[in-house]
Amino acid sequence: MDWGTELWDQYDIIEKHTQSGLELVEKYVKFVKERTEIEQNYAKQLRNLSKKYNQKRSGKDEPECRLSSYQSFLDILNEMNDYAGQRELIAENMMMNICIDLTKYLQELKQERKTYLMEAKKAQQSLESTYKQLDGSKKRFEREWREAERAAQYAEKTDQDINATKADVEKAKQQAHMRAHVAEECKNDYAAQLQKYNKEQNQFYFNDMPLIFNKLQDLDERRVRKVAQGYILFSDTEKHVMPIIGKCLEGITKAGTNVNERNDSMVVIEQNKSGFERPADVDFEDYSQGINRASSDSSLGTPKGPMELLGKNRNKNFWLFSKKSKPTVTEDFAHLPPEQRRKKLQQKLEEICKELQKEVDQSEALGKMKDVYEKNPQMGDPASLASQINQTSQNIERLRGELNKYETWLAEAGGRGDTLRYKSHTFNNNGAHDVLSPDGAHSDESTPDPSQAIYAEFDDDFEDDELTAPIGKCTAMYSFPGASEGTISMQEGEVLAVVEEDKGDGWTRVRRNNGDEGYIPTSYVTISINK
Repeated sequence: MDWGTELWDQYDIIEKHTQSGLELVEKYVKFVKERTEIEQNYAKQLRNLSKKYNQKRSGKDEPECRLSSYQSFLDILNEMNDYAGQRELIAENMMMNICIDLTKYLQELKQERKTYLMEAKKAQQSLESTYKQLDGSKKRFEREWREAERAAQYAEKTDQDINATKADVEKAKQQAHMRAHVAEECKNDYAAQLQKYNKEQNQFYFNDMPLIFNKLQDLDERRVRKVAQGYILFSDTEKHVMPIIGKCLEGITKAGTNVNERNDSMVVIEQNKSGFERPADVDFEDYSQGINRASSDSSLGTPKGPMELLGKNRNKNFWLFSKKSKPTVTEDFAHLPPEQRRKKLQQKLEEICKELQKEVDQSEALGKMKDVYEKNPQMGDPASLASQINQTSQNIERLRGELNKYETWLAEAGGRGDTLRYKSHTFNNNGAHDVLSPDGAHSDESTPDPSQAIYAEFDDDFEDDELTAPIGKCTAMYSFPGASEGTISMQEGEVLAVVEEDKGDGWTRVRRNNGDEGYIPTSYVTISINK
């Protein structure tokens, strides 16, 4: 069944229905736009919420940074931020795939519908014009027939009138004959116009309008299919991101399961234990023995409290609930309890080592650049690097001095052995530098750095330290011989654990399953870092 056959006389209904269909598409597009605004606002609020509670860490010294409950909360905030990104993606895809696409399609439908309606009006106007011609010819035929009838009656009356002359009779007959001839012509014209109109009317109702109505039906059905696809996209757009949203929610669940209350308690202990011994019992002082107070520090004087009995720690306040005054911060962290002092010194040493590493790398780069300029003057003036080289050298010397100073303080605090973990592989100042190895450092000095001996003393112990947990894995795209000191060989396709990311020098530290570690070129592998 089609509109052209069943709704041949319902032009107004069809026009109204197709217009209503287009308005439905416009209404749906507006609905989706408002949905995207809701998604965007929701995503914005989620991002702001995550940002509000994910305050930037003021430093690595914050005690809660190592607590699993604190870290899990940060993980949740990050997951919520990713979740917000997926809501934004939903809004973007709905706008692109539904709103913009349907709006463009709607404009095409409007233009197509307008064309069909204009064809219908044109056909209607043509039929009306033919009908007017038919009506005109019909009225002329009616008028002329009446005139011919009157002329015939007048001629007959004149012929019967005895007083009428023969000429009058002849004239009346001629007039009647002429009128009859004109009436006959009008009759034939009317018949021709009637035949033409009936033919056009048949063409209009059985061909032209049914064809137009069927085109409008096809247009409307295509519109319905398109809007139905838009309905489905409304759901599918969100379904497509559901797996990622599910991963975000799984990440939040994982963050909750990663909380370990026992480990957090151990972290609190590790971060805050002072290293002091508990106060010993206070000795009894017998005043009844008449001990000469002047000859003994312990005679009949004010009994010694726990602070006095702790020797060098007598100034430390052991009263649990006493109001503590803020201690004066010193560079060697002597204001802290022994255990915390060692940790601070070790942390400071690590920071100095990292900074020294950067300066050594900078010195090496400047040295290479200077060599290039000397060999190729057109590339630059070697003298222009003098100030940078001098400044870098001063920085290295300053940092080495600080390193030695903090090493001494750490040794005093009883934690010298712990500095091994901060041994840098680039503090080689004896000139033995391999361009292919990330473990060499360029220097014009031939005398070994004094700090080098400090690290060399503990090289064996360093090798026995617990292995660093991998932070990811990598797959070799090319083979690498690993011939230089500090590097490790690998074969194409080999999978290695990533121990240390590229620091900007083009090298990544990796480990094999058998425990062998070394550096490989970052560009030779594809790296996947654990989240």
